Amino acid sequence: MTLWRAHCLCLVVLLIPLQGNSHPQCLDYKPPFQPPEPLLFCKEYAKFGCCDFDRDNQISQRFYQIMDYFDHTGFMACGKYIRSILCQECSPYAAHLYDAEDANTPMRELPGLCGNYCGDFWLHCRYTLSLLINNNETYAIEEDRSKFCKYLELKDPEYCYPNVLSNDELNANLGDVKADPQGCIQLCLEEVANGLRNPVAMIHANDGTHRFFVAEQLGYVWTYLPNGSRIDRPFLNLTKAVLTSPWAGDERGFLCIALHPRFTKVKKAYVYYSVSVKKQEKIRISEFIVSDSDMNMLDHSSERTLLEVDEPASNHNGGQLMFGLDGYLYIFIGDGGKAGDPFGKFGNSQNKSTLLGKVLRIDVDNNDYGAPYSIPSDNPFVGEKDSRPEIYAYGVRNMWRCSIDRGDPVSGQGRGRMFCGDVGQNKYEEVDLIEKGGNYGWRAKEGFSCYDNKLCSNSSLNDILPIFAYPHKIGKSVTGGYIYRGCQMPNLIGLYIFGDFMSGRLMSLKENTETGKWNYKEICMGADKTCRFPKLINSYYKYIISFGEDEAGELYFLATGAASATARAGVVYKIVDPSRRAPPGKCSFKPTPVNIKGKLIHFSPKEEFVINKKPSTTAIPKTKPTKPSTTPRPRAPMMTRRVAPATTVRPSTPRPHALHTTPRPRPPSLTTSRPSYWTAAPKTTAKTHTGRPGKRGRGKPRRKGDRRGRPRAGTPRLVSADGRKDRGRVEIFVRGEWGTVCDDMFNIQAAAVVCRQLGFPVAVRVAKRAELGAGGSGVRILLDDVECEGTERTLLHCKHAKLGKNNCSHDEDVGVVCGHYEHAVE
Repeated sequence: MTLWRAHCLCLVVLLIPLQGNSHPQCLDYKPPFQPPEPLLFCKEYAKFGCCDFDRDNQISQRFYQIMDYFDHTGFMACGKYIRSILCQECSPYAAHLYDAEDANTPMRELPGLCGNYCGDFWLHCRYTLSLLINNNETYAIEEDRSKFCKYLELKDPEYCYPNVLSNDELNANLGDVKADPQGCIQLCLEEVANGLRNPVAMIHANDGTHRFFVAEQLGYVWTYLPNGSRIDRPFLNLTKAVLTSPWAGDERGFLCIALHPRFTKVKKAYVYYSVSVKKQEKIRISEFIVSDSDMNMLDHSSERTLLEVDEPASNHNGGQLMFGLDGYLYIFIGDGGKAGDPFGKFGNSQNKSTLLGKVLRIDVDNNDYGAPYSIPSDNPFVGEKDSRPEIYAYGVRNMWRCSIDRGDPVSGQGRGRMFCGDVGQNKYEEVDLIEKGGNYGWRAKEGFSCYDNKLCSNSSLNDILPIFAYPHKIGKSVTGGYIYRGCQMPNLIGLYIFGDFMSGRLMSLKENTETGKWNYKEICMGADKTCRFPKLINSYYKYIISFGEDEAGELYFLATGAASATARAGVVYKIVDPSRRAPPGKCSFKPTPVNIKGKLIHFSPKEEFVINKKPSTTAIPKTKPTKPSTTPRPRAPMMTRRVAPATTVRPSTPRPHALHTTPRPRPPSLTTSRPSYWTAAPKTTAKTHTGRPGKRGRGKPRRKGDRRGRPRAGTPRLVSADGRKDRGRVEIFVRGEWGTVCDDMFNIQAAAVVCRQLGFPVAVRVAKRAELGAGGSGVRILLDDVECEGTERTLLHCKHAKLGKNNCSHDEDVGVVCGHYEHAVE
C-alpha cells in the first residue's frame, strides 16, 4: 500500500466530545428529511437523513479525491472506513455525531466513532487521518492508538458511529411524528407575533406578498410581513364602532375579517363585528375597499353595511366569515345567546325564518350598484315558505372558527371541505363538516347526545352528526382549526388540528379514508430535547382563541394569557413538527414586494428558545430569583489547526461545511422580562406615590369626596355560606349600606348585570326564594321589582321600585349563579 504522508508539527489539543442524549438533527440545526432524489453514494441515508442529491455528490467527489492517494490494495482496505466516516454528514444524527447541538462549543472535524470501530480503523488505516481532516499535524497521534481514538471516539455508546445505526430504540420510528408514552403527539412552536389584545383572527391576502393580517377583538387589524415585522399603522381601525368590554370572556367585539378571493383585482375586505344601535346589540357584516394610496390600509370611509342581525343576548355571537371555493361569502351566526336556545317553540337554530343559529351564504360580487348582496340561485331554501333565502345550513349553536380544506397537494382529495368547531352547552363540544341544506341538530342534540329530549325524538329532524365530539372533562369551548396542507411538515399533511379555549388543549383528528371515521390524538409540547432547534419553544398561553394559515399553507394558532380585550397578552404561534422537514429548497418562495408607508416594527420574541435553555441536573432551589450569570461557559478544548509548510503538497479539495471548525456564533440572550400575566399579581401595598398627579401621599388628609376603600353605589356582591365567589345571595351597596334584593320580577337579564359587574361573562341561573341564603336581621331589603334588559351597568340603572320600598320578606331574597365564558355548569 502506498500512502502520501507529509511531515508535521506534533502539537495537538484534543477535542473532548460532549456526552448525553440527543435527537435527530442535521448540521444546519434543522430536522432531517427524505431526499427528493435517491442518494447514489451515501445510500444508507437515501430514505431519511440530512443530505440531498447535490450534497451526496459533493461527498462522493471528496471521497474519490482522497482515494487518489491509494493504490488498489489501500483502496480496498481503507475505502469502506473513509466512505462511512464522510457519509455521517448525511446521518439523521449528524448534529450529535459532530457535537453541533451545543451552540457554545465548536463542531468536531470528524464524526464521533465508537471505541471498537475506532480501534479497527486505527489498526488498518491509521495514516488516513491527515487526509480526512485536511491537516498534516495529526502525525503525532497516528502512531499512538490511545491518542488516536481519544481524538475520534464519542463517549456516548448509543449515538457513536456505527452503534447509532443499530440502536432499535432510536431508529424504530425515525422520521415519524413523535409521541409520548400516552400517545400524545409532540410538536413544537415558533413565536411569530406578541403583545396583541385578544387576537381573534389571522388571514392572508393570497396575492403573492405572503403578508398576513391579525385582528384584535378591540377592532384593530395589523399587517405583518414575511420577515415578522409589523407595519405601525393598522390595516383597519374600528375601535370607535366595535362593541366590547374589558371583562374576561366577553364574546362581543371585532370577530372576523375576510378578503375577497380575487383580492389582487377586487380589493375589498369584509368584516364581522358587534355594534350597539339605539341600545340594541347587533351583528354587523360590512364591506371595505382598500385605500388607493396605501395597499396596507383600508379606506375607512368606504364602509358599506351588508347585513345586520339583532342579538337578543350578549353571548353566542358566532363570528366566522370566509369565502368558499365557489366564491360566495359564508357567514356563521350564533343562536342568539342565553342558554339552551330558549327562543320560540323550537329555538332560533331550528327556525328557518330567522338568521340566528345558521350558516349563511351570499354573493357579494357585482354589488357596487344596487343591493349590497344577492342570493346564490342554488341556496337550499330559496323559494321555501317562511325560510330566509340566505340560509345554507342550520341547527348550529355557536360555531367558532371554521376553515376550508385546500385539498391534498398531490391528489387534491378533500379540497373544498368546510370544517367548523361548534361550541356546546353543558356536556359536549363538536367538530362538524358543513353540507348544503344540512341540519346540525341544535337544540335537539348536543354532540351525539340529546339535549331537548322531546325535540330529539322527532323523526323528521334528520340531522347531520358531528365527525367528532368530546366531553367537558377534556374542554369546554372548542376552537375550530385547519387541515394541514402546508409544505414544511410532510408528516402533518391531512391532520386536522384544533383546540379548546378553556382547557388550552391542542388536539388532532386524522381521517381513515377506508372507514370514513376520524381518529383523535391529543397534541402536546415536545419534551426533553425534542424542540432543541433554533427559534423553537415548547410552551404557550392557555386560552386558544383562533387558528390561521399563511399563504404557503403553514399552520398557526392565536392564544392569550389573559382573556380580556384590553390585555396585551396575545401571541401568534406557528406549529412545527421537529421529527421531519421538507427537503431544503422545496418550500422556498419569493414574496412579491410590498410598498410600505409608515414605519416597520421589528419583531422580538419574548419566550426563551428551547435550544438556549440550560439543562438542570438538580432541583430548582426555592430562593429569590437573581439575574443570570454573564460569566461565559468554559469551552471544551478544541484541536489547534496550523497551516502546513509552503512546500507541502496537499490535495486541492475544498473543505466540506460539515468539517468546518469555526465555532457557531452564540445566539443572543433573551433579556425581555415576562409580562405580568405570566406570574401572580403582586399584593397591593400602601407605598407613597411621588411625582404622580392625583395620587394621595402617605400622611396626607383625605380630600372631601375621596371614596378610596368604599364601594360605589350599585356595587353588588354574592354572599354564600361556603364563601364561593360565583354564587350566592345578591346584595347591593346603596347609600352607605349593603342590602338584599327581592326576587319579584328578577330574571336572567338582571342576573347578567350582576355577574358582569363581578367579572363573570355568563349568568347561569337565578335562585329564588332565598335558595342561596336569606339576609336575616340587620340587613335591609333595598331593591324590589327589578326589571333589566341585561345591558345596564348596575341594577340601579334597571327599572325598580323606590329604594328601600318593598313588599317582600327575606324569604324572597334572590340569588345568582355566575359562570365563566359560556359553558358554566353547576
